[in-house]
Amino acid sequence: MNLRIKTLKRVSYVLVLGFLVISCASREEVVYMQNAKKFETVVNTDTFEPKLKVDDILSIHISASDPESVKPFNLIKGITNTGNPQELDYLIDKEGNIDFPVLGKVQLVGLTTEQAKEKISGILQKDYLKDPIVNIRIKNFRVTVLGEVNKPGTYTIDSERITIFEALGLAGDLRIKGRRDNVLVIRDFNGTKTYTRVDLTSKALINSPVYYLTQNDVVYIEPNKSAITSASLDNRATIIVSILSVLITSAVVIITRK
Repeated sequence: MNLRIKTLKRVSYVLVLGFLVISCASREEVVYMQNAKKFETVVNTDTFEPKLKVDDILSIHISASDPESVKPFNLIKGITNTGNPQELDYLIDKEGNIDFPVLGKVQLVGLTTEQAKEKISGILQKDYLKDPIVNIRIKNFRVTVLGEVNKPGTYTIDSERITIFEALGLAGDLRIKGRRDNVLVIRDFNGTKTYTRVDLTSKALINSPVYYLTQNDVVYIEPNKSAITSASLDNRATIIVSILSVLITSAVVIITRK
């Protein structure tokens, strides 16, 4: 009788151990940049700057030595709660233009913010202002991180330069069951979508065109094999545990009666 009870216990232990093994992940699956050598120095010469896209919202402010001369170019849409004037924002339309005061249509799509500044400054200096200063900021610079991360969501970026690691940091990093070697970045440029997969476990990532994210990029972390297996087992786990519990209880009762 004692032998049979011990056998039943061993079977239970094996089942539990099996579930634990399935959920385990190896070092190669979870460690970032694992092929970087000790004290290795890599100089990043990338001068990445995001390009302006259709539907970007821009804040544009013009200044010059004569404050009165720039007023026609800095339209006000209202007053903030603190009493400060709130300047008009500009949307890049489907043709790639903004409709700017006095100047009319100005095509900016595909330019960096620095190039856009130079273009508007050149037009102003040619016909309207002496030594104008143009400031441009992308107001809808957001990235979305989805999938196996701790805080999936859409994040607004104050600057115009963010790496994929920084975006994952905003999302609370990957969960242990997130796949690190096949991260998908979805990028949209004027209606054309590109899909790029990168490996976070390799230092070659820093040379990828998606190491620096652009506005409205989507980063998707897919589940690893362990997560997929666990998900498929979850639907049956309750039933299996219940059946095993009934069988073990029944077996113990039968053995005890004997």
